[in-house]
Amino acid sequence: MFERLVIGIDPGTAATGVAAVGEDRGKGAHVVSAETIRTSAKSAEPERLRSLYLAVRALFQTHRPAAVAVERLMWGRNVGSGMSVARATGVVLLAAAEMSVPVHEYAPLEVKMAITGNGAARKDDVRRMLERFLTVGGVPGDRDAADAVAVAVCHLHRARADLTAARR
Repeated sequence: MFERLVIGIDPGTAATGVAAVGEDRGKGAHVVSAETIRTSAKSAEPERLRSLYLAVRALFQTHRPAAVAVERLMWGRNVGSGMSVARATGVVLLAAAEMSVPVHEYAPLEVKMAITGNGAARKDDVRRMLERFLTVGGVPGDRDAADAVAVAVCHLHRARADLTAARR
């Protein structure tokens, strides 16, 4: 159906944004699906990670992506939160490896640069630019799902740039 289909992921244990974005040459990007996988705060972390793993694996099986683009964890002041995100990222990487899908990680600054040309762009700037890139589907209202769309579009832009450079 699409020339390329990429799944973008904004990982977290409580909430993981996931988006399948397809692209056809000359026709732009199209959001096929975008959602936020939420896990219960009442569940122990291993069970939350298992739920995330099963949901992500099902997404990969449904869409059969050419690649998975994951927002890279940037360690901040809250190490506990960082560990939780790192564990969620590990679950995503495992699911991708099982499906033999290549994984590409992008720092938040790289995503903003790819979308807006400004690594210090605000969320509403990213959203506005995404709306210009997307031909169908639009930007989801949910923040985590919208971030996943941005990560997927970032990868599509980078892959296109890499392909253009390789042809030179």
